[in-house]
Amino acid sequence: MKPLVVIPARGGSKGIPNKNIKLLGGKPLIHYTIEAAREVFADEDIIVSTDSERIKEVAEATGLKVPFLRPAHLATDTAGTHEVLLHALDFAEQQGKKPDVVVLLQPTSPFRTAQHIREAMELYHPEIDMVVSVKETKSNPYYVLFEEDEKGYLQKSKAGSFTRRQDCPRVWELNGGIYLINTESLKAISIIGFQAVRKYVMSEEDSLDIDTIRELEFARFLLEYRQEDYR
Repeated sequence: MKPLVVIPARGGSKGIPNKNIKLLGGKPLIHYTIEAAREVFADEDIIVSTDSERIKEVAEATGLKVPFLRPAHLATDTAGTHEVLLHALDFAEQQGKKPDVVVLLQPTSPFRTAQHIREAMELYHPEIDMVVSVKETKSNPYYVLFEEDEKGYLQKSKAGSFTRRQDCPRVWELNGGIYLINTESLKAISIIGFQAVRKYVMSEEDSLDIDTIRELEFARFLLEYRQEDYR
């Protein structure tokens, strides 16, 4: 496996300003992802893709070099992850590298560890499009999710006659922590078009993805709780 690790960290964030460098347990949020990545991969295979000088500075405080600033057109609210990954991949290939898998690690998943990454990598093989981390969702479409029909009546999102939640098929929710993406698949189609996708299951706590102030506060509580538990 020849990996290219991409940690996307856009400067603009409406939910939490400067989200990627907010402090969690005394260190910037992005440091958790950089540290996990460096336990598994060589520094030369890791790219922090950011448009922000401040995020670049904070990321490089770990000792990891940030090789470029992302162009402005890839740092807007409408810029897609697919384009950001292709930009990083193109940069790597111009440096003479030939990655066969792109490892996307979002900096908003502080409880995703090096061990999680290693376990997900064990599930990857080049015949599939992607391995992606998930958690079991509580919002099961066979049981609690509904859509309006043309008359305005609620209908179950997924047909089924289950009377107990535990009898429903298990349903998985992407948690944003780990994406192992076949490079050729990435070049051919958008991630949402992938068909050959395998799951890597994580716990609900480890799956925490920080996008709101409430989630940041919960992460701080959870981190403190875990530290107390280990004392």
